[in-house]
Amino acid sequence: MSDLPLSGKLALVTGASRGIGAATALALGAAGAHVVLTARTSGGLEEVEDRIHQAGGHATIAPLDLIDGESIGRLAQAIGGRWQALDILVLNAATLGSLAAVQAIDAKEFSRLLTLNIAAPQALIAAFDGMLRASGDARIVALTSSVATPRAYWGAYGASKAALETLVGAYGEEVKNISAIRTHIVDPGATRTAMRARAFPGEDPASLKGPEVVADAIVQLVTADTPTGHRMRVE
Repeated sequence: MSDLPLSGKLALVTGASRGIGAATALALGAAGAHVVLTARTSGGLEEVEDRIHQAGGHATIAPLDLIDGESIGRLAQAIGGRWQALDILVLNAATLGSLAAVQAIDAKEFSRLLTLNIAAPQALIAAFDGMLRASGDARIVALTSSVATPRAYWGAYGASKAALETLVGAYGEEVKNISAIRTHIVDPGATRTAMRARAFPGEDPASLKGPEVVADAIVQLVTADTPTGHRMRVE
């Protein structure tokens, strides 16, 4: 039997084709989990899947657009038809949108941002609630940001992250006495990703930590006896 800490566990990572999502999928795979990778970009998912397989791990790709609500139901049906329980759900997929004063936020873009950043995570939790309850030690990890605390011109993205923290925390409180589900919030801090480059175009990426640092912290979080509701910032 493997002595890897996540051997026999099933993990689902959203936004797994690049950045923190890809690094987290690789780290979970290295720790022994079978990782289901979701994102819109098939090519990126295939690259991550190949890297997991080359390292001796196990992964399955599921290209989908989380803005299409029906795709989440189809994903849950497909996963539920193959596995009985979901042990780790990493809610990483998000869009930055445009930085703007609150009165200047574009309504159409704001609607899309809220759909991906908050409505999709709620739909994922709802769709996988039964499989999470079937696990003997289920973890939900939601990626947040320091801008969940109000900051000028970050109203749209920050509001979505504040809402995500509240949503995931509420679910954790609802199920903590009737299941083995624990919820965790992770603020990755300044990390070398494409989203960070868009938000801070003048920043030297070499001055930032790599996404693998965040990924390793997430693996440590889900393999430890971390209490539900724990919030962690990765420095």
